[in-house]
Amino acid sequence: MSVTKNAPRDLARRFAEKRSGHTNSWRRETFSLERLEARAKAREWFERFPKAAYMTEIEFWRELEDGRIEFTMRRLPSAD
Repeated sequence: MSVTKNAPRDLARRFAEKRSGHTNSWRRETFSLERLEARAKAREWFERFPKAAYMTEIEFWRELEDGRIEFTMRRLPSAD
């Protein structure tokens, strides 16, 4: 079993979905990286999960006080 770090808003969203009985098929991962590392990670996601097949997108991003970029990548789990 793997453990992933999630932002509090991700956990809150997940709990709310479970409570309402609604499940979401999107896969999301949130990162907090230096600007150049953030760009590289986003490129990696778009190369690994092409937008045409997985509907990959940057769902949210912001610049933190320390200059790092926090962003959430979203994609479908498969290209079925």
